[in-house]
Amino acid sequence: MNQDITSFQNEANIAAALHHKKMKELNPLYQTFIADLFQNITQEDLIECQQDYNQKKYDIVITVNGTKKYVSIKKGAKNSVHKEGISSFIHFLIDSQVKQTTIIEYLKYHYADGTTNGTGKERTSALVYKEQNQEKIDAINKEINRPDILKKAIDRFVLSGINDGKTIDAILLGTENDFIWLKKDDIIGVILAQHNVNSTAVHFGPLTVQPLDRCLNHNPKYEKSRFCVQIKWYNLFDSIIWQMNENIKKQNINEDEKV
Repeated sequence: MNQDITSFQNEANIAAALHHKKMKELNPLYQTFIADLFQNITQEDLIECQQDYNQKKYDIVITVNGTKKYVSIKKGAKNSVHKEGISSFIHFLIDSQVKQTTIIEYLKYHYADGTTNGTGKERTSALVYKEQNQEKIDAINKEINRPDILKKAIDRFVLSGINDGKTIDAILLGTENDFIWLKKDDIIGVILAQHNVNSTAVHFGPLTVQPLDRCLNHNPKYEKSRFCVQIKWYNLFDSIIWQMNENIKKQNINEDEKV
């Protein structure tokens, strides 16, 4: 997958490859993608695709016969899927009925300076904090990966966000002519299936939770980033491949049952 272009240009290239094209004019990869997103599409159907320039969960909107599909586009590794202020994130945990003691431990993990509000003078790296507090991190993960909380996290961090309200129909990972994808139900499925993933970090399934910047050197330029939570899907490629294999297994089982 070519990584030598910006994310914005990558989105524009994919939108251009689809926009105002009939199904029969697309290459086989795009035809498979569009057929997977839309039902009962014909070779003569016209596809419209617009890039969305606002900061939403989706990057392009694909329209066929009046039906719209919202697609998030990612490229490369260590993909960031969500950012929000620490205050709203904590309110999300409270609304999800996470225990107060767990929330306090998360704040200690987030700031890693001995406080729950970021006012400590001595800041610790993520590596050192994990080495000293892994049992506490494991306890956080055990609670926040309960199915009810995890489903809310998937919607907030990956599918819908906190502002727009529109839910994505798929994540596409890759570039113009080299990509793979997951549809909404599979996104939910793979994250729920990986709720107990082996990780030293705070996580919701395969989604890692971290400060936007720990600002260990007290650089004023990045100080505000300490008060922002970032959600990253480090192994998105692996998650998609895993789910694709699961889908193939299910398809083979269904075919065997028909015989």
